[in-house]
Amino acid sequence: MNPELQHLDLIDLLSERHLMLRKLSEKLWNDNSDIYISNSEWFIMARIYKNQSTISKVSKNVDISRQAVHKFIKNLESKGLIEVMNIKNNNKEKGIQLTLLGEECFEKNEALKATMEKKIAEKIGEKQVTFMKEILKSDWGL
Repeated sequence: MNPELQHLDLIDLLSERHLMLRKLSEKLWNDNSDIYISNSEWFIMARIYKNQSTISKVSKNVDISRQAVHKFIKNLESKGLIEVMNIKNNNKEKGIQLTLLGEECFEKNEALKATMEKKIAEKIGEKQVTFMKEILKSDWGL
């Protein structure tokens, strides 16, 4: 067991593991791709994968400031990963969707994460991973 994690409560353990996995996931992608994509950009891409959405809907569904969401969307657009478009009969709202390149990158990243999950299962056991996923998906009554 990792001695640094021994004294942590549930909330901090979840946070530490999440941070570790996100850093590893980001590093794996960036080591294998010419297109740098930050965790926040992945988070936004996940919200619009196979869905056309609006900038305001995405802003409401992520725990990132509206200003930061706009910055990340501009970055993603400049990389050719998302398309920003006008919405018919609505001059205030802008629509966004992944480009073909964006979808391709997202799917490749999903495969990298599946590989990470497989390595975790090899280390702690498939049953443990399945059980952990069921716990995390369940209603915690909070």
